[in-house]
Amino acid sequence: MSPAENATRPGGRTARTRAAVLAAVGEELAEHGYDGLTVDGVAARSGVHRTTVYRRWGTVEGLLVDLLTTGADDSWAPADTGSLEGDLVSLNREVRTALAAAASLTVAVIAASFRMQGAADALSGFWRDRYERSAIVVTRAIERGEVPAGTDAERVLMLATAPLYHQLVLRRQPMSAAVAKRYAEDAAAAARAGIVLQR
Repeated sequence: MSPAENATRPGGRTARTRAAVLAAVGEELAEHGYDGLTVDGVAARSGVHRTTVYRRWGTVEGLLVDLLTTGADDSWAPADTGSLEGDLVSLNREVRTALAAAASLTVAVIAASFRMQGAADALSGFWRDRYERSAIVVTRAIERGEVPAGTDAERVLMLATAPLYHQLVLRRQPMSAAVAKRYAEDAAAAARAGIVLQR
C-alpha cells in the first residue's frame, strides 16, 4: 500500500504540497507509529509551513484520511498474464513487496483505524476499491473457461493474499517469494476445482 506515492499527480504547487505532506505522513507513521504522528512533525518533515498543514488538514485524522483516500485516485490495475494463476502470482508478488517494505506503516494505519472513525471509513474504502479492481482477474478466468461461472472473486483473492498479511503484518515474520507464490497457486487451484463458488 503506497497512497503517498499515489498522491503525486499533475496540478501545480497545490498538488506538490499535498504530495510532500502525504509522503511525510507515511514516513512519520512508519518511523514513529500512530501515537507518534503529529501535525507539527508532518510539517517539519515535509518542509510545508505548519500553518498551511493545519489550515488544509486540521488534525492528524484529516491527514490520515487524505493519505488513505489517495488510493482511489491512482490508475493501478492487476496484471493480465493470460491465466488466473499467473495473475494471482503477480498480485501476491506486489503485495509481498509492498508489505516487506512498509509493514510498520501498514500496522500504524490499521491501529489508527481502530481509534478514529474517519480513518476506519477511509481504510475500508481503500480495501473495497482494491478488491473491486482485483476482481477482474477472476472475471477474465471465467471468460476464458478456466474456472466455473459463479466463482467468488473476493474469496479467491482472500485465499491468495490473506496469508501474506497474516505472516508479514500480524506475525511480523518474513515470507519468501516462493511461499507467496505457492499461496497464489493454491488459490488458483481451488478456483479451478470449483470450491470457491458464490453461495
